[in-house]
Amino acid sequence: MAASTETMSPDWEFDRYDDGSQKIHAEVQLKNYGKFLEEYTSQLRRIENALDDSIGDVWDFNLDPIALKLVPYEQSSLLELIRTENKVLNKVITVYAALCCEIKKLKYEAETKFYNGLLFYGEGAAESSMVEGDSQIQMGRFFSFLQELSCFVNRCYEVVMNVVHQLAALYTGSRNEPKMIETTGVHFLPMYEHLGELLTVLLTLDEIIENHATLKDHWTMYKRLLKSVHHNPVKFGIQEDKLKPFEKLLLKLESHLLDGMLFQGCVEQQFDSTNGGVSVSKNGTFAEEFAHNIRTIFSNVELKLGEASEMEQRERYVGLCGLYVLYFQIFRTVDKKFYKSLLDVCKKVPAITLTANVIWYADSFLIQKVPAAAKQLDRKSLHSIKAQRESYLQTRAQSLAKDVQSYYVFVSSWMMKMEAILAKEQKVDKFAEDLTNRCNIFVQGFLYACGLSNSIKTTMNLYMSMQKPMTKTSVKSLCRLVELLKAIEHTFHRRSMVVADSVSHITQHLQHQALTAIAVAKKRVISDKKYSEKRLDVLSALVLAENTLNGPSTRQRRLVVSLALSVGTQMKTFKDEELLPLLIVLKKLDLISELRERVRAQCDCCFLYWHRAVFPIYLDDLYENAVDASRIHFMFSALWSCVPSMMHSRHLDSYKLLLQCYDKEIMDVLTEHLLDKLCKEIEKDLRLSVHTHLKLDERNPFKVGMKDLAYFFSLKPIRFFDRFIDIKAYVTHYLDKTFYNLTTVALHDWATYSEMRNLATQRYGLTMTEPHLPSQTLEQGLDVLEIMRNIHVFVSRYLYNLNNQIFVERTSNNKHLNTINIRHIANSIRTHGTGIMSTTVNFTYQFLRKKFYIFSQFMYDEHIKSRLIKDIRYFREVKDQNDQKYPFERAEKFNRGIRKLGLTPDGQSYLDQFRQLISQIGNAMGYVRMIRSGGLHCCSNAIRFVPDLEDIVNFEELVKEEGLSEETQKAARQLDSVLTDLTRNSAEGTEYFKMLVDVFAPEFRSTKNIHLRNFYSIVPPLTLNFVEHSISCKEKLNKKNKVGAAFTDDGFAMGVAYILKLLDQYQEFDSLHWFQSVREKYMKEKRAVSKQQNVQSANQDEKLLQTMNLTQKRLEIYLQEFEFLYFSLSSARIFFRADKTAAEENQEKKEKEETSKLSTGNLPSNSTSSDSVMK
Repeated sequence: MAASTETMSPDWEFDRYDDGSQKIHAEVQLKNYGKFLEEYTSQLRRIENALDDSIGDVWDFNLDPIALKLVPYEQSSLLELIRTENKVLNKVITVYAALCCEIKKLKYEAETKFYNGLLFYGEGAAESSMVEGDSQIQMGRFFSFLQELSCFVNRCYEVVMNVVHQLAALYTGSRNEPKMIETTGVHFLPMYEHLGELLTVLLTLDEIIENHATLKDHWTMYKRLLKSVHHNPVKFGIQEDKLKPFEKLLLKLESHLLDGMLFQGCVEQQFDSTNGGVSVSKNGTFAEEFAHNIRTIFSNVELKLGEASEMEQRERYVGLCGLYVLYFQIFRTVDKKFYKSLLDVCKKVPAITLTANVIWYADSFLIQKVPAAAKQLDRKSLHSIKAQRESYLQTRAQSLAKDVQSYYVFVSSWMMKMEAILAKEQKVDKFAEDLTNRCNIFVQGFLYACGLSNSIKTTMNLYMSMQKPMTKTSVKSLCRLVELLKAIEHTFHRRSMVVADSVSHITQHLQHQALTAIAVAKKRVISDKKYSEKRLDVLSALVLAENTLNGPSTRQRRLVVSLALSVGTQMKTFKDEELLPLLIVLKKLDLISELRERVRAQCDCCFLYWHRAVFPIYLDDLYENAVDASRIHFMFSALWSCVPSMMHSRHLDSYKLLLQCYDKEIMDVLTEHLLDKLCKEIEKDLRLSVHTHLKLDERNPFKVGMKDLAYFFSLKPIRFFDRFIDIKAYVTHYLDKTFYNLTTVALHDWATYSEMRNLATQRYGLTMTEPHLPSQTLEQGLDVLEIMRNIHVFVSRYLYNLNNQIFVERTSNNKHLNTINIRHIANSIRTHGTGIMSTTVNFTYQFLRKKFYIFSQFMYDEHIKSRLIKDIRYFREVKDQNDQKYPFERAEKFNRGIRKLGLTPDGQSYLDQFRQLISQIGNAMGYVRMIRSGGLHCCSNAIRFVPDLEDIVNFEELVKEEGLSEETQKAARQLDSVLTDLTRNSAEGTEYFKMLVDVFAPEFRSTKNIHLRNFYSIVPPLTLNFVEHSISCKEKLNKKNKVGAAFTDDGFAMGVAYILKLLDQYQEFDSLHWFQSVREKYMKEKRAVSKQQNVQSANQDEKLLQTMNLTQKRLEIYLQEFEFLYFSLSSARIFFRADKTAAEENQEKKEKEETSKLSTGNLPSNSTSSDSVMK
């Protein structure tokens, strides 16, 4: 800062004056920084809380994006680990450790790459879909793999040779040669165990190839192809000189790999060095040592085989048989007793699964490979082993269900203990005890996994190998065992965090126990002052073991410890009670250090790929027993186990093709045996529940049983490949799709499907999608379009109800009558668009024109006109005497008189027909009213999402302000136009009645139609006729034969009101005071009857009283019916503004027009006449 100040120009000198602004600025910055730190701290705290132990403790097998790898790891080499003062011992241990490490690597390579490559050869392509030549192409792709396998086998041969030579060199029987170390009492058991593992690899490869029919078939086809190529190399574009070396390579691979002699070739090697090197077959000391180690391994294995504490003894037994054959091949000596002991194990364990679906019979192997010993045994004992195998299978089949129950209890209680012990807080004072408990729980879980794995693999593969059919019960039981096996793996995974934490502490605790035991032995050796080389070796070995244990528990270190202790346990350095606990501790250390990997290996269900035929049976069982549906997660986890192995397949263009094939197969089975069945059953259940009134099926759960499928919908989605299978979503989608499609086919069923949708939500918790289809109802017979096209039929077949605004079908052949109301009309308008409203009114106009022509003809008829003129004249004469009321008798006389003019075949008079005509006109007007109401209903539904109808923003302007594209502007313009249209329609609606009055009124009121002016006088007889007809229709409702029954016909009132308005005759009709006249007439008659009743009740004439009661009742009905008609007519008149005459309306119209001209500044009016609109 100082330097920069010095170089400043003189102009800036004034800055040196401190006015305090810098300090203020610095304080503001500091404050902001403090605020930032506070926010950041709180943010970090939130993240920390989100990742708290309580959440992180439980891992989900399906969702975890990461996994913990707990295998201890270090970069130290063997040479760095094996460092003692004893150089010779260092070399011996280093050589043996290096060989053991190589064997482990070879074994790992075989298990991952070569086993799977061979096993999956030919998979992924169905026989039916394979084209000729595909098999040869597959074999061609597989060639490089076979070449690699050949190199691998050669390497195995070399390692076996080297191991035998190294052991023989150490255990030399020659007195002339100096011993590297004193080997008396030293038994390098780990070396023999590792050698057995390598022999097992070769033996497994033999078994895979031997049982692989597809591989052999394709090989034969490939050889034939090569012969064809040989005859015509030019055709295939191959040089002949390259063909011969390739054929030689082919034959070499065939003899080396495909003859099933890999193991035999290994043990038949020339182990004795020809150039005066190591002598093997003549080395008696080595032979004794070899035999001793084989027996030691056997005693360790045989003790635990088939027991609950069995771990990996079966694998060791296979290796032991391999070692025995190697021993026989080198030394050519047979111990009949030991050979028999080896064979007796087959009675305990009749078969052993080497890998996946490859099963191995020890008896067949030993008889074939050591024929000299087999000859010495009697045939009966050999036969009994085979019989034992079959009886074992029968016993297993019977005991499977029992096994499932016992394992279910064991595994469940183990899971509870695991959860309990891992959830418990560790106390400092009981830390060691707690670690021991945790270690024991982990070991127990691993033991259960081993037991389950052996049981499932042996049973399934034995059935397959012996080609015996499996019962469904056995399949279900085995699938349950698979689920339990996977449940163990999932439990370990769920508690990954705590297990990871515990494992490191447990290994340290076990290392401490081992070190304590070794320290005691070391002290004992040091305290003994006698010096000898042997004692020095022991001490060096103990020091090496001690140093190696002080570090991470890697596989290399554990191997070095076991080799060092092979030397360190001689000369009674450990007491018997010390040695056994030490060995147990080291075994536990082996297991705990690789716990995750060992558990995963035991719980691997790759073998299920070859037994996937059980999956449909499993799904059927799951469907039947939906209560524990959640177990499907474990089965899918087991099916997924095959996937990593499949990635090593080499016979297809890419292993992904095999995975796709497998994925498709499993998904097809799942869809067919569970998902589709579930969908159909749910749909059926919903249908039957909605249609219970039809009594289609027995639904009593006590009789037919009850299957609660709702359990499937509480399942978490199942992970499989790159998808999650959500059963709930699948069924929901199926129902949504089905209901939608079926509703579109039959829109009138919408209510049924809506009910089913609601039921699916209530009963199964399914979140159904609203289809937003234009809904129709069961009672709707016709669509607006249909009515519009056949309006003449509609108005004659339907009856109008003014108050409820519905149309009811007059008669029907069905058991129900169709109805049409506002909601149906609104739905139809929504379907066809609002444009249909004007078209409908146009059709109605055309219809009314035709009807009014008939109306005019009737009114012009001489008989009718003359009678009406006579009636009007009569009324004018007598109105003063009758209190201005039209006489009832006159109307009755007209009604009766018109019948004399003639009747139709079905007994209808001309007045009846005229009434029907007016009813039809009224129905048409009622329909127009309903169209308007439906339109308003539809518009209000459509615009309900607009927040404020008074203040609608202009989208086009907003879009232009933002400078968006032309298409967006166009869309915004369209939206504005739709919103304006909807707002206008919902606010006012078109006055269709006014239009229909305006269009016909001038014609009706013109002088040329003067005959229509008599209409008001025909209304009284018409009403009388209508009331009689209405009462007759209503009475039929209570009769069995309901032909002609009806409870409403407001079309008549509507028609009368409309025509009176057209003729501007409301005042003329009101001047008749007709309804008052009717009321007076009936009241008068009722009073007369009541008077008679009082007289007769004194006389007590029962029959006459009954007649009078009926008369009274009939009068009341007539009066009531006239009242109803009066109310309907009064209501209908309101629609046509009955309060104003035509002259008053015209005056009002003129005033309005003048006002609008003044307000718009004499602009021309936009309004168009109703007449032009109608046109």
